[in-house]
Amino acid sequence: MEGAERGGNFERNTKSRLETHLRATTEAAGLFTDDLILEILSCLPARSLHRFKCVSVSWRDLIADPSNRKKLRQTLAGFLYFTSDDSGDRHHFASVSGGAAPFDPSLPCLQPTKYKYMAQVDACNGLLLYRGSNKKMMAYWNWNWAEDDFHFVVCNPVTGRWVELPPSPQAPENRFSCTAGLAFDPAVSSNFYILHSEQIFVGCYITGVNIYSSRTGSWTRRDSGMVEKVSLCFFSKYVFVCGIMYTVGSLKHKHEYVLLGVDMEGKVWKTIRVPNGPRIGAIGLSQGCLHYSVDSVVPIDDNNECLDSEITLWYLKDHDSKELVLKHTANTDKLMSMTGKKYRVVEIHPHCDTIFLVSCGGDTLVEYDMQHQKVGCILKLEKDSIQKFLPYVCAASDAPTSLI
Repeated sequence: MEGAERGGNFERNTKSRLETHLRATTEAAGLFTDDLILEILSCLPARSLHRFKCVSVSWRDLIADPSNRKKLRQTLAGFLYFTSDDSGDRHHFASVSGGAAPFDPSLPCLQPTKYKYMAQVDACNGLLLYRGSNKKMMAYWNWNWAEDDFHFVVCNPVTGRWVELPPSPQAPENRFSCTAGLAFDPAVSSNFYILHSEQIFVGCYITGVNIYSSRTGSWTRRDSGMVEKVSLCFFSKYVFVCGIMYTVGSLKHKHEYVLLGVDMEGKVWKTIRVPNGPRIGAIGLSQGCLHYSVDSVVPIDDNNECLDSEITLWYLKDHDSKELVLKHTANTDKLMSMTGKKYRVVEIHPHCDTIFLVSCGGDTLVEYDMQHQKVGCILKLEKDSIQKFLPYVCAASDAPTSLI
């Protein structure tokens, strides 16, 4: 009897302590402001954020609120790239953390039996743009974008949801389409856009764009609104910043590179002069601003007999401005002495002053901290990889409603 009484007291005391701890925990949690919770959540990977939506209704609403998505922006997971041969396209993922890919890069959800070749075109805030075709192209820059059998496919690789877009309008006679970009900002809207550029064969300069809106589910064609004739650079990717899609082009007959910007209605067109180098530079969205990095050749004595090479990093401080501001400079020869290889700039880190360079042989991708002049991770690449790398940032939000 005495033992049973002691057992009952123990259970009551344990229950009382648990209730006291629960009340204290609840009261302590109530002291956390939304801003403090968001700051903590911003350090978590995307998959953890999805799980934390189940903590409470208030946390779910806090994470899902479009105005908070920029605060929950995730770090760079790695780069998508692909190799291609007679058997089809093979997709790969180079992780910057050394961990596993956040999804299967072969994307079985895209029904590979429908299209033999699924080439990576662009990536933006967790969504991917692919070009599906049953006809092999000789090279990436020789794609015949007018082929009837190709379609654009937009996919959320984490959820496995995807949508096939209707065919892009045929280009007028003597014109062809050569590059395309994906625009998606979940902090602004759940809709995405595809910008498909158009050039004229004679003289090879841009004449207009076709713009797809997931809100309307249709394409709209717009004539070029530029006075200057700009030729597009096939290997340059598109970057979506504050409602404007940017890519790299060159002014006709001037051998001068420029950034070409177009809004998602095809009404606003602008060009920005960039510092010239022996090769085309790389553009990227980093820390909320448009960045541009390029290799330059500079004399190291008054006689110009000896030349040195450097990499510069520039940024567009004001979105309404047309002037790039120099941010960092690094000596290429010092970088090559660290690794024993020659490189060219291909990507810019979305959250810090770090660039990524691919070796001339195409077998390694190197991370280089421009601010501290330090070499970071060196990623091994598949042999014969296509020299286009898409930075993948895990999206904190679910798939947009337009993909469901």
